[in-house]
Amino acid sequence: MRTLKSIFDFYLDASIHVALAVIAMAGVTFHLFGTFSDTDLLGFIFFSVIVCYNFIKYGVEAYKYLIVSNAYHKTIQIFSFLSFGCALYFFFRLDERIWWGTFILGLLSGLYAVPLLPRAKNLRNLAGLKIYIVAFVWAGFTVLFPVLDANLPLDWDFWIAFVQRFLLVLILILPFEIRDMQWDDKSLRTLPQVLGVRNTKKLGIGMIVVFFLFTFLKDTIHPMEIGLRLALAIVLVWVLVSDKKMQKRYFVSFWVEAIPIFWFFLFWVAEHYF
Repeated sequence: MRTLKSIFDFYLDASIHVALAVIAMAGVTFHLFGTFSDTDLLGFIFFSVIVCYNFIKYGVEAYKYLIVSNAYHKTIQIFSFLSFGCALYFFFRLDERIWWGTFILGLLSGLYAVPLLPRAKNLRNLAGLKIYIVAFVWAGFTVLFPVLDANLPLDWDFWIAFVQRFLLVLILILPFEIRDMQWDDKSLRTLPQVLGVRNTKKLGIGMIVVFFLFTFLKDTIHPMEIGLRLALAIVLVWVLVSDKKMQKRYFVSFWVEAIPIFWFFLFWVAEHYF
């Protein structure tokens, strides 16, 4: 039992779970735009998310990422370097347009953790900016890249999907910010710190409503999209009103991050059995 728990903790701590959530979002984009999933793109997204998240979590200073004394973190470090090699393999199999997109989003992700100048703050520490950077990068990886990979135009429906994905990631981040409010530095000025927990939840519910209603602005709506977005919206509202559960160890780090996987599963079932 202890071995299973150790494996599960590594699965979470090494960012494998969040990487699956991100490629699930990319998979939803393939479904929405009626294109085939590209295993090279999904492989690149999966391994690059692992590298990026582990660097942000464990290596905000370069020497901390390269010189690790803790055996558990050393294992995560080795896994991250192996993932980096896999990400490079898939990267060079992709179209050049995705290379440029990766450079821009990668630069933004790098500045999130590492300051541009020696005495400057990184973007993560600029008050209130953190969640918008994360949401923009996730939207880029899970909407822009699948559209570019399929050689589709960046038309009206693309921008609606991009904004919806941006909103979805913002909503998914809120439970983390509420959970971590008591430990986060006050200078970060997260939404719960600025607005309070109650108002943050109200804002989140408002964003869920906008996220759902934006569906009706699209020129082409997937046959299952309205029902599945409604199901997703209900789950998101339930998460935001779950006060006591939000403080449980795995509720946010596993169940909330699993919501995109649940959403992709609904699309897969709907397309194969209905």
